[in-house]
Amino acid sequence: MTKKIIHVAVGVIYKSNQLFICKRPDDKHQGGLWEFPGGKVEQGETVLAALKRELREEVSLNVHSSKELMVIEHDYNDKSVRLDVHIVDDFSGEAHGAEGQQGRWIVINSLDDYNFPAANVAIIDKIKSIYSSSSN
Repeated sequence: MTKKIIHVAVGVIYKSNQLFICKRPDDKHQGGLWEFPGGKVEQGETVLAALKRELREEVSLNVHSSKELMVIEHDYNDKSVRLDVHIVDDFSGEAHGAEGQQGRWIVINSLDDYNFPAANVAIIDKIKSIYSSSSN
């Protein structure tokens, strides 16, 4: 039997050398870990439309545009995910955990201080390579 792949739009929200991350609720898949906000792409929805909808619902941001960063497919024994990851640095609003989840702005060099789901490791590596080279 083929496992269903969950298609997720992910926003790496960037402002002033900081990123906004959220803590997954304990009762969700990979609960208690930190993540870059986003959510499922609904059938017939574009990745950008899903990203805009999810970031408005989850962290109260209005996304004006985004840049594609990468696509990751990851298998967690119980489910598989396809993460369409975008850099979001063109937005309005004040980011916060709009669904009751913890959220915070962190500096990029503190990413290793937070526990993320395994699928996020490649995102973190890519972010560090992009932003460490641009700040030198």
